Amino acid sequence: MTPHPVVFLIDVDNTLLDNDRIQQDLKAHLERAYGRAARERYWRILEDLFAELGYRDYLGALQRYRSEHPREVELLAMSGYLIDYPFADRLFPTALDVLKRLANFGPAVILSDGDVVFQPHKVERAGLAAAVAGHVLIYVHKETALDDVERRYPAERYIIVDDKRRILAAVKQFWGERVTTVFARQGSYAHDPSMDCIMTADRTIDHIAELLDDGMVESLLTPPKLESRLEPVR
Repeated sequence: MTPHPVVFLIDVDNTLLDNDRIQQDLKAHLERAYGRAARERYWRILEDLFAELGYRDYLGALQRYRSEHPREVELLAMSGYLIDYPFADRLFPTALDVLKRLANFGPAVILSDGDVVFQPHKVERAGLAAAVAGHVLIYVHKETALDDVERRYPAERYIIVDDKRRILAAVKQFWGERVTTVFARQGSYAHDPSMDCIMTADRTIDHIAELLDDGMVESLLTPPKLESRLEPVR
């Protein structure tokens, strides 16, 4: 495959989608429907799985909670809540406009991590898969799958947008000067002091909407050796 001049790699949770708000809704629903003890136990299981897997496995946590309470058949309704959740209502303002804007210059690819069922479903239900014409990559740990990303979307240069500095640092280490890292300072990782030891990104934005600004986009699209080639795709 002929490499693209540039490929955009955009994260989902707390980058395009307000995942903190989704978690708040889920906690509130759990407490209303099943009580505070159930909410706290489910969330403990969810965090334990996060530490074990590296991503939040909502359905897996529900299954594990159910194994502890096999006769609470009322829990079956919780899976319906998760599957039917209105993810499109939790997109950050202009998120879809940003994807459309970036796609004018090169492939805009959703790059996320998560489980094999819920995360793809969330991306689909939020309208993100359609917004990027199906260019969706979801790995268990995306920072360890960058060689596969490059195989699928070869490019002279990558621009990655993510809310986790840890991910951006790993990507920078892998691609070096071939990648421009953009830290979306949104959500629970925005001001995490435990991340202060992580190298800063090439660019920092306070909201995904900043990627609609002509000056910001131009600064991303004019790195050395690419300036003369980056014209909007017709």
